[in-house]
Amino acid sequence: MATTIERETTPAATRPARPAPVAKPGGNKGRVFIIMGVVLLGLVAVGIRRWIYSLTHVSTDNAQVDGHIIPILPKVGGYVVEVRTDENRQVKAGDTLVVLDDRDYKARLAQAEADLAVALAGVSNRARVGQAEAQVAQMQANAEKAHADLERIKPLAEKDIVPKQALDAGEAAARAADAALAAAQAALLGADARVAAARAARDQAALNLSYTRITAPSEGVVSKKSVEIGQLVQPGQPLMSEVPLSDVWVTANLKETQTANVTPGDPADFTVDAYPGRHVKGHVESLSPATGAKFSLLPPDNATGNFTKVVQRVPVRIRPDAQNDSTHPLRPGMSVVVTITTK
Repeated sequence: MATTIERETTPAATRPARPAPVAKPGGNKGRVFIIMGVVLLGLVAVGIRRWIYSLTHVSTDNAQVDGHIIPILPKVGGYVVEVRTDENRQVKAGDTLVVLDDRDYKARLAQAEADLAVALAGVSNRARVGQAEAQVAQMQANAEKAHADLERIKPLAEKDIVPKQALDAGEAAARAADAALAAAQAALLGADARVAAARAARDQAALNLSYTRITAPSEGVVSKKSVEIGQLVQPGQPLMSEVPLSDVWVTANLKETQTANVTPGDPADFTVDAYPGRHVKGHVESLSPATGAKFSLLPPDNATGNFTKVVQRVPVRIRPDAQNDSTHPLRPGMSVVVTITTK
């Protein structure tokens, strides 16, 4: 007879639940301390790196691009008959920018050339020149005779053999002969002097005529044009400016405490605000002999008693190593951030 053993099963819903794991006290705080320690070590590392970097580098954002701004001025006055350029236009050295009315200057040149021809004609008259040379020779002979007579009379006058009036007369005759000789020589040289003066006047007239064409002194870009056709201009009046973009540099105004180890030749790197992320290599070309405050209109005077110490700025000129890039040109006045590697 088989015996059946029945197992009693307990429903899962009636089973007692297992207790939840209890977090260890202080575990979260440990993670926070670890994170803070890592951050602190990172900050210390960054600070040490910056300190080491500052030992061999100086930086400033008080810098800008500088360049030559050439004024275009007339050397003679006159009416403007032609303007051959415009604002922001590229020009080359020797290009004609402005043309003045040259009729008056052509007339003056013709008059000067005529005066020179007259002077040359006077010199070319050999008969007149020969007469002047003969007169010089005659006056020189008279002077030599007068001096010889004077030398003969002097010892006789000292011995009272001849009266003193004879000695006075001999001296007067010698002086008169010398004066006559000088006058004859001046007359002979006067013709050459007149030719030289006439030639100088002709050259000046030709130079003034050439000044009626105002040309570009170098390659660059025209800016600030203020001249128009028909305008009457005077010598030295500003007509326009020219900026040669091929010759630019950076002026970095470093603090005086930053210039201790900066020397000409130190490599430099700078960025221009107009071209973010673009770095330009250069080198220190020179340092200013004085601070910028000394060149100001009203330089500070610390001897008045109202003294406030302010860190001064020393202008440092930095020359780019490469030529000015036409696609990203450096223009005078642009803001720059400069970093110099000191030796």
